[in-house]
Amino acid sequence: MKHQLTEDQVKSYQDNGFVVIENFLPAEELDHWRNAVTGAVEERAGIKIPGKDIRTGEADGINEDSDYFAKVFDQLLNLWQTNDVVKELMLDQRIGKMAAQLSGADGIRIWHDQALIKRPWANPTAWHLDTPFWSFSDRRAISIWVALDDATLENGCLFFIPGSHKITSFDKITIGRNMDGIFEVYPQLKNSKTAAAPMKAGSCSFHNGLTVHGANANMTNGFRRAMTCAYMPDGNTFNGEPNILPDAYLHSLKVGDVLNNDEQNPLIYHVSTPVSA
Repeated sequence: MKHQLTEDQVKSYQDNGFVVIENFLPAEELDHWRNAVTGAVEERAGIKIPGKDIRTGEADGINEDSDYFAKVFDQLLNLWQTNDVVKELMLDQRIGKMAAQLSGADGIRIWHDQALIKRPWANPTAWHLDTPFWSFSDRRAISIWVALDDATLENGCLFFIPGSHKITSFDKITIGRNMDGIFEVYPQLKNSKTAAAPMKAGSCSFHNGLTVHGANANMTNGFRRAMTCAYMPDGNTFNGEPNILPDAYLHSLKVGDVLNNDEQNPLIYHVSTPVSA
């Protein structure tokens, strides 16, 4: 794993709100990730989130048009909670350290992982933000996106609006059918230049949860698979948004409580803890 960041990569992330790391996983590790994610997805049998009776393609309170969104991608969350092999990958301290270095956080907790599988001829993913859907509000929140297949302009690679993380806020905007819907809230970004992020399988990107991003339609007869994980800087508190929290845990929380439940959001890195190579 290419886990050592350069100063230029950190600066690029902080300036633009995203960074692409080519050849993040060597071939052997990429095969391991592919096999782990494939096995974990098959075990789920379409269940989107552990402990919730929601299947891929069903309305989840995030997307305003579930029929349309069902053909954007298959989305399965918190595979680390139901598959030990994925758990080992997601709890890797080296990735946690990368997230901390890029975001500026001292400690990093998993918020949720998710497999994102764009099927052949899948719909585009509209411009959106991540953090406003989550149960905490932190401008440093960050995600990794690992390409398990080549992500190309033709099959649905990511696009970003560079620097948008410095402008956006925590307004919750549903991810809908219209690509330009986000500009109703952020009209100042409508004329922004965009950056495509095609990646070879095994490469990855990190992006800020307040960076505007989206993805092309899949205009091919092949799959575009990615494994992602969202990270919460340690010390964050509950903002009242349920998101993916299990009902029993959710009902035990009140706004302002610290989100430090290691069973739900494990701490995978802290600056005070040495990281093995």
